Amino acid sequence: MKYLKIYKRKKVLITGNTGFKGTWLSIWLDMLGAKVVGISKLPHTKPSNFLEHRLDKKFKTFFFDIKDKKKVEETVKKINPDFIFHLAAQSLVLKSYEKPLDTWHTNLIGTLNILNSLKKIKKICSVVLITSDKCYKNLETKRAYKESDRLGGDDPYSASKASAELLINSYVKSFYNKKKNIRISSVRAGNVVGGGDWSNYRLFPDCIKSIFKKKKIILRNPKSTRPWQHVLEPLNGYLKLGYHLYVSNKFHGHSFNFGPSFKKNYRVIDVMNEIKKNIPEAKWKVLKNGGKDENKLLKLDSKKSLTLLKWKNLLNFQNTIYYTTEWYKNYQKNKNIIEFSKKQITNFTKLI
Repeated sequence: MKYLKIYKRKKVLITGNTGFKGTWLSIWLDMLGAKVVGISKLPHTKPSNFLEHRLDKKFKTFFFDIKDKKKVEETVKKINPDFIFHLAAQSLVLKSYEKPLDTWHTNLIGTLNILNSLKKIKKICSVVLITSDKCYKNLETKRAYKESDRLGGDDPYSASKASAELLINSYVKSFYNKKKNIRISSVRAGNVVGGGDWSNYRLFPDCIKSIFKKKKIILRNPKSTRPWQHVLEPLNGYLKLGYHLYVSNKFHGHSFNFGPSFKKNYRVIDVMNEIKKNIPEAKWKVLKNGGKDENKLLKLDSKKSLTLLKWKNLLNFQNTIYYTTEWYKNYQKNKNIIEFSKKQITNFTKLI
């Protein structure tokens, strides 16, 4: 695990560090001995995974909107990071219908602000920009999407992420082609699940909240498939890619998919059935008219990550759901969730 050791004593900036993925990445990097700093809005969910892990007391976080160009540039210059993981985003498809302007500003202009801020960094800086598996033009095909496929998106969220990918490519080609110390890659991860996700309009959080309240879960699209994976899977990919960018510029300008290698496509209803195995009191009903339009079929081809980065999913579908349900069950029992999260990371790391 040579790639994990490189983070010890390095300055690591995480944008969106108060979010679901950002919290898990912060915990993991802290365990690796990194000097973590964040840029984020205040936590927007109750409970908050960030606050439950007391990361507000542990790390310095600059609380402002990623859309603020001046503050982003000033803060990045002040931190002078060795690594940047850009996770700050409006990450919900359904919310993008309600707040399209904010979605576009956050996902596109926020990424632009990070890219502009890199120009003043003089030392080697490894930059991993997280977009989405939904950046691909979805043709509802059974073939998995690979990095060279056409970008697109019909909903505001997907379109904003596809546009962010075009922006990243443009900046790499226009401003960072000859600037050897700045090494940039974009990553596209499948749907992640895991403990501590409390967002609205997401399957697992909606499910857990309903179970806690002893209510039936409302399913919008039970037959939709997603590239389900535990949150630690893509984070492991981000860390591995960050390492490669830091020691060499050979992956500068590349994009990578991080999605499960399951031969079977798992539907929403499959997830629910697996949850019920671990939490028998789970019950649901299907919304007759469905919800807002969402892609029904989505799968990623991660062969490039396997070939070049030697990355692959370490948990099968059943263990992915088990890891997640166990976290929420421990949370409900008021167990020490900080130690439990660290234990899950430790156990996961043993599989690498």
